[in-house]
Amino acid sequence: MALYCIGDIQGCDSALGRLLDEIGFSASRDTVYLLGDLVNRGPDSAAVLRRCIANDGALRSLLGNHDLHLLAAAHGVRKPSKRDTLATVLEASDRDALLRWVCEQPLALAHEHAGERLLMVHAGVLPAWSAADTLARADEIAAVLRGPGLPHFLQAMYGNTPDRWDDSLAGEDRLRVIVNALTRLRFCSPQGAMDFESSESASAAPDGLLPWFEAPGRRTAGTLIAFGHWSTLGGLNRSDLLGLDTGCVWGGCLSAVRFGATLADRELLQVHCEQAQAPGA
Repeated sequence: MALYCIGDIQGCDSALGRLLDEIGFSASRDTVYLLGDLVNRGPDSAAVLRRCIANDGALRSLLGNHDLHLLAAAHGVRKPSKRDTLATVLEASDRDALLRWVCEQPLALAHEHAGERLLMVHAGVLPAWSAADTLARADEIAAVLRGPGLPHFLQAMYGNTPDRWDDSLAGEDRLRVIVNALTRLRFCSPQGAMDFESSESASAAPDGLLPWFEAPGRRTAGTLIAFGHWSTLGGLNRSDLLGLDTGCVWGGCLSAVRFGATLADRELLQVHCEQAQAPGA
């Protein structure tokens, strides 16, 4: 059995199919984790979701900001923008089944491999959170996504404040901070205050900010974290970090990592993607 992580797909089902062929994916043998942003901006979000459903258990997904945006659009909380390509889901005959499946996916996952832990999120982890904290915070969102309060949550999740974690946070503020950290975070202050204005590369951090994974005292240091969301990183492969958003939807690559006997034993596999949208267009 082989273990893989794959970065942001964003509705590029053809590229996903080619990458799965490239890695020789077998649903009966392999486990593949998809790191969020399954949908939007690419040409066929519905096909990506159907592929995930058909291979449920072998293709395991977590949610990113675009996946939550799909739910908000489906519930009338947000109108799709000109750049959104959500119609293949919103107008599908199996729309309800597709949306129900999305609501069942978590915002963070962990996998034990050769006695080591792999933690997976879409965007980032706040410096104050341990791996256990991260999974617990994600469980809070999962309970809301599967419950009767979903429409209210989707309305309340938008916004940039509060910008930092506090254990005393409650209600909408608490949920918003969790969502923003796990699905939107790139830069933060050394004290853990989140910034959502910049999406530049890690080397172009705005004054007073740094990539979330460089925050001093980060409690998840030493745990391998795989994430997506940040295409301007151009991919990242460090002993404790694996960034796998390589800009598929922008004409880059869709990337997978195959793990070997240990989490440190890694092989990068990629397919080039047809550009679905131009960055900044």
